[in-house]
Amino acid sequence: MIKLHDLEFEPYISANELQETVVELAHQIYQDYKDKCPVFVGVLNGAFMFLSDLVKHYPGSCEIQFVRYKSYEGTSTSGEVQTLLDFSAIENRDLILVEDIVDTGNTLSLIVKRLQQGEQKSYKTASLFLKPEAYTKEIEIDYVGLAIPNNFIVGYGLDYNELGRNLPEIYQLKQQHND
Repeated sequence: MIKLHDLEFEPYISANELQETVVELAHQIYQDYKDKCPVFVGVLNGAFMFLSDLVKHYPGSCEIQFVRYKSYEGTSTSGEVQTLLDFSAIENRDLILVEDIVDTGNTLSLIVKRLQQGEQKSYKTASLFLKPEAYTKEIEIDYVGLAIPNNFIVGYGLDYNELGRNLPEIYQLKQQHND
């Protein structure tokens, strides 16, 4: 059990399970991009740990870029997405959007809308976590690590008001079991 600010969280997904999932995703992506040099685009702040481990296990050539959007206030989505850092130099490139978690899909929807106006060669989406119960968009997520219940989680890049990102495993809000 850990306490972040005013809330208690309990262990949910181990560091080992996370790493096995990341390795599997890296190899799935490589099968589609082995003859290319994709640009992995991490959505900050949450995806930094996932992206770091993903590219460590990606056996091919690749580049890395970051974008930053904000949609959460406390433990719930604000419903609005703010752009804090946008794409650069994506023309004629194969992009892989790397999200830590997709719940409602609002941030992903904004990014995809932005990409549909761009000049990249192609793009696919990868998310370590997907909350199918909360997902409200029609956008296909090409690579999904784990589908999870609509519980609030922290760790491995995910935070509660900026705390918990540094945890190597995933914790869920105590007594919030939808699984």
